[in-house]
Amino acid sequence: MSEWRTGKRFPLELNATIRGVKTTAKLEGKTADLSAAGVFIFAEGKFEVGSPVEFDITLPAEFIGAKKDVKIRCQGRVVRAGDHPNRGSRKEKAAVKKNGVACVIDSYEFVRK
Repeated sequence: MSEWRTGKRFPLELNATIRGVKTTAKLEGKTADLSAAGVFIFAEGKFEVGSPVEFDITLPAEFIGAKKDVKIRCQGRVVRAGDHPNRGSRKEKAAVKKNGVACVIDSYEFVRK
């Protein structure tokens, strides 16, 4: 597989909520391969490649050295939907097969409560 990504990816499992821009339905999930430019979110749902999405990623307080969790709201687009391309052995891939969505992050903002 040719590597087209430009940013450093971090294998972080963070809580996330994702929704299509045209719907109010929210799906709970977990992140993987987070970078400044994009993210893969494990979530069971139907997303079309190219469709706009909005997602919230929660950074735990202890992870960032803050007093409370920080939520980041991102706007982006779906670039891939389906299984996560695991990097382990073939046996591990079969055991950890989860659906999700890969998104480009077009913009983001910190959500203040």
